[in-house]
Amino acid sequence: MLASSFTEDKIEAGLDEAGRGCLAGPVVAAAVILPKDFSHPDLNDSKKLTAKKREFLREVIMKEALAYKVVEVQAEEIDKINILQASFTAMHRCIDGIEIKPELLLIDGNRFRPYKGIEHECIVKGDGKYLSIAAASILAKTHRDELMTKLSEEYPEYGWEKNAGYPTKKHREAIAKHGTTPWHRNSFKLLPEQKTIDF
Repeated sequence: MLASSFTEDKIEAGLDEAGRGCLAGPVVAAAVILPKDFSHPDLNDSKKLTAKKREFLREVIMKEALAYKVVEVQAEEIDKINILQASFTAMHRCIDGIEIKPELLLIDGNRFRPYKGIEHECIVKGDGKYLSIAAASILAKTHRDELMTKLSEEYPEYGWEKNAGYPTKKHREAIAKHGTTPWHRNSFKLLPEQKTIDF
C-alpha cells in the first residue's frame, strides 16, 4: 500500500513527468494535491497499470484531488534547454498554475531544480511509494498518451498511437523513411547513424 503523505500537517503536492525518453512529442508534468485521508486500492505507479485502469483512475483523481495541474513542454523548447531542464520547467509551471499553493513538493526521481519558497523532497521510484506522486504519474501519462494518439491521426506513419513517441523499431524506421515532423525532438539521437536526416 502506498503512503498517503510524507508529513502529517503540510500541504503536499506530488509531481511526476511522462515522456522524457521519447523522440517526439512534449514532456508532460503533473502536480496533484490529495486529501490527507485519501486512499484507493488500485492507485499505483502508472507503468504498473493497464491503460484501462489508468483511465479509470484518472477520473477518480480529477474528481477527488484537492487540486491538480498538467503542463506540456513542447519539442522546440526541449531542444533549446535540454530534456532534464524541460522536465523541471514543466513541473515548475504546474506549481505556478495549481489552485492551492503547496508547502512541500514530493518529486519522483533524484533531482529537481528548487522552486523558490517551497521545500521539496526527491524520492527515487516515488510513484510506487506515495499516492500523490502515483496520481501525478497517472495524470501525466494519460494526458500524454491521449495527445500522441490524436497526433498519430495526422502523422500515422510513426505509430504514435502505440509507441507514444518512444524509440521503437517502427518509429525509427518511419523517421528513416519519412523524415521528421514538427513534433520530433531534433536534439535527440533520432537514428543510430543520423546521416539519413537533414537538420
